[in-house]
Amino acid sequence: MKKRKTKNIYKDNSMKTLVFATGNQGKMREIREILGDSIPEILSMKEAGIEADIVEDGKTFEDNALIKARAVSKAGNIMAMADDSGLVVDCMDGAPGIYSARFMGEDTSYDIKNNYIIEQAMKVPFEERTARFVCAIACVMPDGREWVVRGTVEGVINDRQAGENGFGYDPIFLLPDRGVTTAELPPEEKNEISHRGRALRAMRELLIKEGIL
Repeated sequence: MKKRKTKNIYKDNSMKTLVFATGNQGKMREIREILGDSIPEILSMKEAGIEADIVEDGKTFEDNALIKARAVSKAGNIMAMADDSGLVVDCMDGAPGIYSARFMGEDTSYDIKNNYIIEQAMKVPFEERTARFVCAIACVMPDGREWVVRGTVEGVINDRQAGENGFGYDPIFLLPDRGVTTAELPPEEKNEISHRGRALRAMRELLIKEGIL
């Protein structure tokens, strides 16, 4: 967890607007469901009218989350958050990992990506199809303070796509203890156990402790 301390000048309600560095509406829905009670206004970059040239050239999820949050905070002079998340598949040497969104090409559908991962996972026994969702979330303030947290959830790659409640790789990520994929969970239940849900709640608690929320 990274933290840079300066004088706390963001305690008044006028600063309770957050811009999240994403245009993914599925992700924005989850963010608002989890943080909505803590932050009155949560906007995407498009909704906030913020444009920023962001090059995600970090080596870790944390690196990329900070790159995005710093760029948005600087462009809008506002509190900004960003996440970098992805699927780590052990039998694929950790792929797609930090390249999850760009895996097999940014314009390739997740239906194609998911089927490819299933094909690779089916080459090994079930017990070797372990995988995890990872989410790093960074928060950057206009005064330069910044924090990063990580959330993870463990699972295995399913033998087929199942469920319509999630997005991305959710339909192939099986939770063995529940017998369903994360795409088969109701949204509120998914938020309770998801990597992004865990990271967002950890960030919320951290910002409360720091006096931001």
